[in-house]
Amino acid sequence: MTTNPTAAFEKTPGWLDWYAGPSRPRFRPPEGAVDAHCHVFGPGEEFPYAPERKYTPCDASKDQLFALRDHLGFTRNVVVQATCHGADNSAMVDALRASGGRARGVATVRPGVSAAELRDLHEAGVRGVRFNFVKRLVDAAPRQDLRDVVERIRPLGWHVVVYFEAGDLAELREFLLSIPVPLVIDHMGRPDVGKDPDGPEFEAFLDFMRARDDIWCKVSCPERLSVSGPAALDGERRAYRDVVPFARRVVEEFPDRVLWGTDWPHPNLTDHMPDDGLLVDFVPHIAPTPALQQALLVDNPVRLYWPDADLTAPDRP
Repeated sequence: MTTNPTAAFEKTPGWLDWYAGPSRPRFRPPEGAVDAHCHVFGPGEEFPYAPERKYTPCDASKDQLFALRDHLGFTRNVVVQATCHGADNSAMVDALRASGGRARGVATVRPGVSAAELRDLHEAGVRGVRFNFVKRLVDAAPRQDLRDVVERIRPLGWHVVVYFEAGDLAELREFLLSIPVPLVIDHMGRPDVGKDPDGPEFEAFLDFMRARDDIWCKVSCPERLSVSGPAALDGERRAYRDVVPFARRVVEEFPDRVLWGTDWPHPNLTDHMPDDGLLVDFVPHIAPTPALQQALLVDNPVRLYWPDADLTAPDRP
């Protein structure tokens, strides 16, 4: 697998390309495992990046994503709309339609999106929308606009994926709890892993999850959170070990409401680009039993994204 830079767009300087030679993980995911958070970028010549984007990535196509899926031992993907594509979901939908029913999607839509547009997205495999509150990535949308989107997706049984940073949770908490559809929190709300996993800041995040029984959490992206970094410990491939106690707390308290994903192709990184095989080997450190691994990687994402599908026939969307 290699990156394929587009001639039409110039990648943001200093941001790294995704790692083209991932190792094969030692941990073998259970049968039917789902990479529940990943993206496709372009290719820009076919699916142009949004004029209002705050970064330009390198290309990362659906074929490269599916090759990685197979290499890592996964069966399915949840493809999340990337902010660099704005509300043009064409690249993501193209990946869903090419997956033979083995991918679901999370879209970005604007207020006023029509019922027909939403039906088309649903038919393609979209099951949620994403609200991004990370200020360095997007400009904040008015909350009434977000409420309008929620009311339009509600009849479809979709959920809302929310991305925010730990310091913003207190200000967002009541608004998020008022959203009348299930919530999925990206990357544990980006905790400061230099702090105590039993301390008040992370406890506030756990209290947020305790507030409703339909709030889910992705225990993903240790490479974005870690201070200790990707170095293995004693040859055991225990990378990002400072993130483990945070993720493990979430997995053990909410075993039926956790998801995991690679975040491939890892946009906006400047320090190091993770080996996706090493990320998979992170899983048994945060979900140490076969039962927790089965819930995290198979049962939970299937229940959220394929609740009515016949998974004995993966070629059927």
